[in-house]
Amino acid sequence: MAQRAYYEPDSNGVERLPTEMNMFHTSPLLMRAAHWHAQVEVNYIICGWAHYRMSGHEVRLNTGEMALFWGGLPHQLYDASDDLVYAGGHLPLVHFFRLRLPQNMQSKLMQGATLITQATDASDPPNFERWNAYARSGDPMKASMAIDELLLRIERVRFDPYDLLSSPAGEANAVVGLDNHSSPLVVRICDFIADNFREDIDSSDIAKAADIHPKYAMSVFKKSTGMTLNDYVNLMRLSYAQALLMQDDANVLHVAMDSGFGSLSAFNKSFRKIAGMSPTDFRRDVRTRPTPAEHRLVPERQYN
Repeated sequence: MAQRAYYEPDSNGVERLPTEMNMFHTSPLLMRAAHWHAQVEVNYIICGWAHYRMSGHEVRLNTGEMALFWGGLPHQLYDASDDLVYAGGHLPLVHFFRLRLPQNMQSKLMQGATLITQATDASDPPNFERWNAYARSGDPMKASMAIDELLLRIERVRFDPYDLLSSPAGEANAVVGLDNHSSPLVVRICDFIADNFREDIDSSDIAKAADIHPKYAMSVFKKSTGMTLNDYVNLMRLSYAQALLMQDDANVLHVAMDSGFGSLSAFNKSFRKIAGMSPTDFRRDVRTRPTPAEHRLVPERQYN
């Protein structure tokens, strides 16, 4: 039997590029372990099925379904059909908070819910294929059009039936979202963090860039995303560091410094908080975990 290939964070992968809009159209590899990235992920299942382990719940996506979820929480493509092909994109928060989506939807997604809709049609497969081709064409105008069209497609989700699946803990800890007047502030905050997360920045620097008071910046961001400013800065750094760790010559101290952490102890503490293990153990675990003999088939999810 041929040895199964598994996904690993890459030095040029989505984890290393938390500020960039990225599109894909591919047959994905299963994951040995959960990963995370500082973007909202969009998945459209062109054929086959995919089983995800999310933060606190599990989801099976079938042909013709589309899903959105916050990639900043650890998630794992645990099982999939042999014919799985999916398409979609990774949206930095600066794009996500520009979307005209219901406040409740945005808030729940940021707090770990998975949005699933069956309201797709025959135009979606060729559209996702074209958007991916445009995004990778090297033509800036085509790439810009692909992003604009994908964002409009996501906004249309609000007009059709959809499910928001989450864990009981996620529901209990839900934060009420803000009104639409606050979204531009969050966009300005995300813009500044995206440009400067590898530098020594704090809430005062972020608030100054957004032209608001530090306490208000912290309040707006927390209510809109469920995260503190420091949590989000650390997430950007950890996403970047996750990919650096996969390089053969990676030195954990150098990775910590290059990712924006002021010390190795701060890096280890933040990494353990999201991954449940040290950076060194993560790298070894992802690279050497044995291939499972078989995967369980998951019953199809029932809609309410």
